[in-house]
Amino acid sequence: MSIYSDVAPADGPDDCTVRVVDPHRVANVRASMPADEQVADLADVFGLLADPGRLRVLVALLEGEMCVCDLAAAAGASESAASHHLRLLRAHRVVQVRRSGRMAYYRLADAHVRMLLDIALTHIGHAPAAAHPERSAAQIRR
Repeated sequence: MSIYSDVAPADGPDDCTVRVVDPHRVANVRASMPADEQVADLADVFGLLADPGRLRVLVALLEGEMCVCDLAAAAGASESAASHHLRLLRAHRVVQVRRSGRMAYYRLADAHVRMLLDIALTHIGHAPAAAHPERSAAQIRR
């Protein structure tokens, strides 16, 4: 196994014959690599964003602050499901809450979250869903 990868090299005709082609570049990249804890935190955030229900809630929040009832209606989810999504998103500092009496109003945590969603939405607009061979025809029609 190479020290530069957590994946064992494959044995086959397309194998790299040289394990490191540009050691200077590899050293620079490794030096700028985030700490393991930061990478784990980033993976957690992307994992949160991998759920369609949570994404619907976040996309609804692109329009501004909303209460749980309105978010549930906008996202096509039950209030219980929306609350669960919001609890997870809040725990990972993706959304923030403001309380007014018994009501709780949620908003995106900051401009970085908004930018991440905007960029992701723009990115998926570049390629139609049919261009993703791993999706079934039924998933594309939804």
